[in-house]
Amino acid sequence: MPVADQQVVFLGTPHAAAIVLQSLIGASIPVVHVITRPDAKRGRGGKTSPSPVKEVALQHGINVSHDLAWLHENSDHNVLGVVVAYGRIIPESVLLKTPMINVHFSLLPRWRGAAPVERAILAGDSETGVCIMQVEPTLDTGAVYASTRVPITDQMTTEELTEVLSHEGGRLLVATLLHGLKNPVAQIGEVTYAEKISSSEGRINWNRSSEFISRQVRALRAFTECEGARLRIVEVTTGDGELAAGEVGANGLVGTGDGCLALVRVQPEGKPVMDAHAWLRGRPRLPRFS
Repeated sequence: MPVADQQVVFLGTPHAAAIVLQSLIGASIPVVHVITRPDAKRGRGGKTSPSPVKEVALQHGINVSHDLAWLHENSDHNVLGVVVAYGRIIPESVLLKTPMINVHFSLLPRWRGAAPVERAILAGDSETGVCIMQVEPTLDTGAVYASTRVPITDQMTTEELTEVLSHEGGRLLVATLLHGLKNPVAQIGEVTYAEKISSSEGRINWNRSSEFISRQVRALRAFTECEGARLRIVEVTTGDGELAAGEVGANGLVGTGDGCLALVRVQPEGKPVMDAHAWLRGRPRLPRFS
């Protein structure tokens, strides 16, 4: 059915979802309502601010709510739900009354779940993509209407890759809706799950390989312990040297399990991100990471 024959209700929360919503609005697709997470406290002072999706909706005069009540009240209308990183499971009782599609940032069935972008980088995947799929009560199991592939370079961070996928997802979604939803194709292939990232996964074990640590830094908020304080490792590059695992040289090299990495940017606890060499110059002695 062409989108012109339906009203779209958009469910999403973060910046990535806001990019997709902006694509729908830019294509004049009728988004009649937005559902997003409630305003959250951000920064100091306890002030609340809207989600990125809500900000876009309000800029364009679209009504916003923070729960699924609107769907229950309008289930007898010709409404299509579009879900992008909403952050909550859609109950089966809602799906029985309102058809929904999801913009998922992986090539399903690889990386079903909460953290597909991070898991793809951590695993060293050379590509990922976007799928437009049916929403089902089970996690990311729905049949796929359309997909597109996106290469992962060995410099891409989670933020950079998510930005690319968001724009690609917006374009793919618009094209899919304008051409009408055809018969979707069941997912085929090995299933892998992108479990939610735990904070402990960001801790660097310098005995691991340089390649794995580099992926960890690009994928997560990676950190190490330095003289009893947490130091976030924001950016590294390949390095050439001979140091013990966790040993830091004057030139910013750090030993790993199979060589060295060069520190580029770091973030000391309670301070902004800074150049790694400037951080080292400000220290009385060379640290050792643990």
